[in-house]
Amino acid sequence: MRIVVARCQVDYAGRLAAHLPLATRVIMVKADGSVLIHSDGGSYKPLNWMSPPCTLREGSDDDGILEWTVSATKSDDTLRIRIEEIISDTSYDLGIDPGLRKDGVEKHLQELLAEHTAALGHGMSLVRREYMTAIGPVDLLCKDAAGGSVAVEIKRRGEIDGVEQLTRYLELMNRDPHLRPVRGIFAAQEIKPQARTLATDRGIECVVVDYDELRGIDDPSLRLF
Repeated sequence: MRIVVARCQVDYAGRLAAHLPLATRVIMVKADGSVLIHSDGGSYKPLNWMSPPCTLREGSDDDGILEWTVSATKSDDTLRIRIEEIISDTSYDLGIDPGLRKDGVEKHLQELLAEHTAALGHGMSLVRREYMTAIGPVDLLCKDAAGGSVAVEIKRRGEIDGVEQLTRYLELMNRDPHLRPVRGIFAAQEIKPQARTLATDRGIECVVVDYDELRGIDDPSLRLF
């Protein structure tokens, strides 16, 4: 991984246009080719980024200012980073990452839903758990009754950041001609209203799952109502 702290201006062109004026930011270049621009705020989400597959070219503009051009392989999208001052430029070899290992209820919930995919919808079948994308594993890859691909992200408590995470997975997976079109399901024991609103706006289905029922603890015969 290469981490560059620099005063830079960033322009994204393609499906949309975005401009970041000159300021000090962190530029991350990962081994998978992805390039991310971070500020000192805004939590974990980058201000702008280019997902792999893409290529990075370093050069200079007409004024002799250092300029990086990141080009997407499968589209005309480009990310141009005009660097006026490099404050720090460091590279690290992080080695092979073992991947995300979930613990507690969330991990068990994923295992249960993998075994009981009908809880996600009629005719749903499992293709693979922890389906790897360039930015991490999506919890479940399934097929629906019509044979369409479905990416399932599972949380104990469904909040906006989980919807954002699934959105990024879907963006990458829908670039794969062997998978697309891929729709998303956001599954959780509880889904916050704001997360549900955002998911609906992005065409992502929300499914509330009952952990005890999946474990076979919830016996309908013992209910009063």
